[in-house]
Amino acid sequence: MLRVVVPIVILVVFVYGLVDLIRTDARLTRGISKTAWVFVQILLPVVGAILWFLIGRPRATDAAPVVYSHPIAPDDDPDFLRNLEIRRRNQAEEDRLRKLKADFEAKERKLDAGSADAAGPESAGDAHEPGDAGTQGTDEVK
Repeated sequence: MLRVVVPIVILVVFVYGLVDLIRTDARLTRGISKTAWVFVQILLPVVGAILWFLIGRPRATDAAPVVYSHPIAPDDDPDFLRNLEIRRRNQAEEDRLRKLKADFEAKERKLDAGSADAAGPESAGDAHEPGDAGTQGTDEVK
């Protein structure tokens, strides 16, 4: 039974170490290059795998930042969402200012129309006092 278990354990350790090495990013390997680690594990299956786990494998604190090589969807991009919110606020402010300006101009037109109606009969030019200088045909002297 021992003749069967030992080779299986060696094979499992070798395969697990090799797969872990292959899946590891080349920039994160420690000690020697990734290619050198592959040769070490193939030439020394058990010792190479143990050395990989003790020396070459990256630590959990050595994690590299995730770099996306493909474009990010707009709804996943925080900069896009932030700019979208700023544009929405600016548009709402412009709409609010446009409405206030239209209300102001409407009130101003209404006020101008009301003052023109109130001053209309007085400024018609037909009604003058008898002593006005603007009346023609009178010889009165003031």
